[in-house]
Amino acid sequence: MALVTVKPTWIDIAIANEIADHTNPELEETAEALTWGADEHVLLALAAAGWLYTRLRPRAERHAADHILAVSLATAVLPHILKSAFDQLRPDRLTVRGHRRGVPFSGRPRDAFPSGHAVHMGALASAAGLLPPARRRLVRVIAAALSLTRVALLAHWASDVVAGFVLGVAVERMLRPLTLGKPGGAPVNRTRP
Repeated sequence: MALVTVKPTWIDIAIANEIADHTNPELEETAEALTWGADEHVLLALAAAGWLYTRLRPRAERHAADHILAVSLATAVLPHILKSAFDQLRPDRLTVRGHRRGVPFSGRPRDAFPSGHAVHMGALASAAGLLPPARRRLVRVIAAALSLTRVALLAHWASDVVAGFVLGVAVERMLRPLTLGKPGGAPVNRTRP
């Protein structure tokens, strides 16, 4: 049994009801296909492949790949730990009309908080800060859109997605000094008192 029960806000309920009232099977199938882009298994495989690829590349690329792999691993584990501490019923378990309009069931019924997909996307959006401005904006737009698929599928309340996204940003920022070093590319001096 979880330590904390999280209740959806009235805004969460209003958003979920609007989605349930206005969705259709085509929209849900599209969201279901897109949400795979934020799945931990897909992201871990991509991060591992990128890490392997960069082993023979310049040092800066290896450090970036180390960072992405570390962030991917952390954001894959953390939501599972949090879901054991927090108990929240998914919105798809509370709507009958949504299922009539094509909403599928997602994951375990009481694992809504936080959205693991949004944790991954928040970390990715934060890591995009290391990219040039045009690529940074593109990655952040994609990360936000993929996170919102979880709301569209009624797999998560909007607040679960926002909390997950913010948590992902925090994880990436906390790991950055450990994996990338000081700003400017100098490694962190771990021997200082």
